[in-house]
Amino acid sequence: MRAQLKRAGTPGPKAIGIDEISIRKGHTYRIVVSDLIRGRPIWFGGEDRSEASMRQFYDWLGENKAKRIRLAVMDMWKPFRNVTNEKAPQAAILFDKFHVMRHLGEALDKVRKSEYARLSGKERRYIKGQKYTLLSRKENLSIDGRKALKVLLVANKRLNTAYLLKESFGQLWDYQRDGWARRFFENWRASLKWQRLPSYVKFAEMIDRHWDGIAAYCKAENKVSLGFVEGLNNKIRVIQRRAYGLRDEEYLRLKILTCMLPPL
Repeated sequence: MRAQLKRAGTPGPKAIGIDEISIRKGHTYRIVVSDLIRGRPIWFGGEDRSEASMRQFYDWLGENKAKRIRLAVMDMWKPFRNVTNEKAPQAAILFDKFHVMRHLGEALDKVRKSEYARLSGKERRYIKGQKYTLLSRKENLSIDGRKALKVLLVANKRLNTAYLLKESFGQLWDYQRDGWARRFFENWRASLKWQRLPSYVKFAEMIDRHWDGIAAYCKAENKVSLGFVEGLNNKIRVIQRRAYGLRDEEYLRLKILTCMLPPL
């Protein structure tokens, strides 16, 4: 694996993806940085997900190469944004769709929990045990899962509204201009009125606070594959599952950094 990395050479990325992974039970994090154009992870490290750990990546990359970065895709974690603004101020910051939609999924799950607590008896049976059905993408559900989802949404009006709002929000990344995207978001937020969905109102407030990092995707020069970070996350989880009980972090680092490289 070290030979693979040596042959791949030192990267000089123009678009990077920044994410954290949990390496042990509890809050033990490491940062993974990827080259989004070449489609491979290039750095794994840090002691946590702090600003100090994020600076380690830019120190490793060097000042000259940091100046070439034009786009940094990340979640809405403030330390990542702060250090990128400091070390690569010319880079546009884009918040990853996968992480934004995960926040919306969490808001939907809060609606599910509140409805389960509000109802009793037979009305509860449609909700019980349906977390996966409700939060999964429709195309990933089995035939039975789709049937269960249909029954659930017919049975509970508030969950149906919350589900449709979640599904429609994904259109935000289809717009080519900031103004059109903003108009869509304002209409989406206005539709929350009278719906009694406090978790969605909080989500909308969060989007409003981080709007610049979401609207950045409307610019043609920032069109990168946002699915890569999600795909890499899934690949890392598979590596971790296969290496269950492995204590050698250097081995994990090498496995992650070489998982997209061609074999020797």
